[in-house]
Amino acid sequence: MLPVLTLTLNPALDISVETPHVIAGPKLRCTSPARHPGGGGVNVSRVIRRLGGQTLALLALGGATGERLADLLRQEGVATSRLPAPGETRENLTVNDATTGAQYRFMLPGPCWRKRDADIALRTAAAMTAPGQFIVLSGSLPPGIAADFPIRLQRRVARSGARLVVDTSGAPLTAAIGQAAGLALLRLDAAEAEAEAGRPLANARESAAFAMSLVQRGVAFRVVIARGAEGSVMAGPEGCTYVRAPAVSVVSRVGAGDSFVAAMVLALARGRTPERALSEGMAAASAAVMTPGTELCRAQDARRLVRDCPVTRL
Repeated sequence: MLPVLTLTLNPALDISVETPHVIAGPKLRCTSPARHPGGGGVNVSRVIRRLGGQTLALLALGGATGERLADLLRQEGVATSRLPAPGETRENLTVNDATTGAQYRFMLPGPCWRKRDADIALRTAAAMTAPGQFIVLSGSLPPGIAADFPIRLQRRVARSGARLVVDTSGAPLTAAIGQAAGLALLRLDAAEAEAEAGRPLANARESAAFAMSLVQRGVAFRVVIARGAEGSVMAGPEGCTYVRAPAVSVVSRVGAGDSFVAAMVLALARGRTPERALSEGMAAASAAVMTPGTELCRAQDARRLVRDCPVTRL
């Protein structure tokens, strides 16, 4: 199996703490912070590593925060390759209210990129891909990056026969859909799908119909739409399928989407059927919500939950 390549232009050092109650005004005494590498592609590589797969994280790092993030990835055994960043790597803060159980997430923007920074990233990523290899572009893109970045990346990696997976949001997602990017796999959450559809998607069948419309328009070979605690739908050449989410105790929703993408892409890279890959993705996402803060999924939970994630035809 070729290693799954992940590309993260806006990684972060994720810091999570807990305080008795989040209120305005007084000083809030917090627990000792937990620090983890963050950013969509980084998390995808971390989960693939946990699940026993091969991965290489290509990420932009800058400053002391970038060095600390790289050190944390080394400690987890995640192979990395660096891109130059135009500034200091950002930090994110997650605060859990111990009284209410509410979670507050503060996401910083990261340094502003120039066109030449993006061009370097495109050239580097494309040069590292091989025929049949999966490359995952996941998470937010940094300020200054043009919305057509996923489309330009797809054009470049397609020349080598690599397969691009995209899980992003905002203008880059809209551009990829509007210009029929021809991705290998596109994942959206429920809110993103409704925004792109321009209407509510009230149930799994409506989400699946929209996903299939994207496949038929050439946006992606396969489209997955996550419907939160209900599960996820998938559209592809075989038709539409639905995976039910198992009932688990929710501790933190951070990293569920990244865990889904990691497990699903790893399964596809291992040659498993799309239906099995969908089930493994759902199991990993469900395992992720069982862990605190930015902890991501545990391999034993993800493997155990697969049997509770049945896939049915729609």
